[in-house]
Amino acid sequence: MKDLSLKIYNDQIFVLLGHNGAGKTTTISMLTGLLEPSSGSIEALGFNLKTDMEEVRKKMGICPQHDTLYEDLTVEEHLYLFGTFKGLDSAILDEEVKKLIKDVNLQEKTEYLSKDLSGGQKRRLSVALAFAGGSKLIYLDEPTSGMDTSARRYIWDMMKNYKNDRIIILTTHFMDEADFLGDRICIMNDGKLVCAGSTIFLKNKFGVGYNITIAKNDSQAKSQPIIDLICKHVPTCKVTTDVSSEIALQLPMEEVVKFPKLFD
Repeated sequence: MKDLSLKIYNDQIFVLLGHNGAGKTTTISMLTGLLEPSSGSIEALGFNLKTDMEEVRKKMGICPQHDTLYEDLTVEEHLYLFGTFKGLDSAILDEEVKKLIKDVNLQEKTEYLSKDLSGGQKRRLSVALAFAGGSKLIYLDEPTSGMDTSARRYIWDMMKNYKNDRIIILTTHFMDEADFLGDRICIMNDGKLVCAGSTIFLKNKFGVGYNITIAKNDSQAKSQPIIDLICKHVPTCKVTTDVSSEIALQLPMEEVVKFPKLFD
C-alpha cells in the first residue's frame, strides 16, 4: 500500500473497487488488525487500532474473502456462537438469529451443517455472521463471490437495509455491485487510491454511460428480442453481457433523455 488516506462515515456503505491484486484485501487486513501498517495510523469508532484493538473487535464484524466456517455446526449454531462471543443478551440473540437467517434467505437451511451447504449458501452465512452480535463496524471482502444473480441481489438489499447506524466497508471487483451499493467508492490499483467519491461524481467525471442489467426468469429465453427492444429506443447501446440468466447493456451518457421511453 502506498500513501493511502481515507475517511469513512457512519450510515454509509464504503466500497473498495478494483481488480484482483489491486490491494483491496491488503487494505481490509490492515483495517481489521491482521496486518500492521509500516507507517501511519488507523482509527475506528474513536479508537486507535494499535492501542485499542480489543475494544474495536467488540464492535467489529468480518466476512473474509474465503469462508471460515465450522463444518460440524449448523447455520443457527454459527449465529448463536458469534452472537455469544459479542456478549449479546439471550433474549435479544434469539430474535437476531431469526432475523439474520431470514434476511440472508437461509430459512430452509437453519438446521443444516455448514459442510452440507452450497458455495453460495456458505457465502450468505458468512455475510450474516459479520452482522451477528450487533456489530457496528462491518468488513465484507468480496461478499457475493460464488453467488448467483438472484442471491447477489438479495444480499445487496440486506446491506442497504442494515447500513443505518453502521459503517460497512465492502470490497468488490464488480462494477454493478459498487454502483448499486456504494455511498462512496474508492477505486484502487496497484495498492494506490486512484480516485474516490460518490457514484454520481465518478460517473460525471469518468463515466462513459449507464449499465442496465435484465435478469431472465427463463434461462432458455432468447435474448435478441429484448436487445432489439432496447436498441429501438437507444440505438447506440452496446451489449456487454449475454448469458443464460441475464443480459447487460451499456447506454451512452448522451442518450439519457431517451431512457424514460424504455419504461413506457
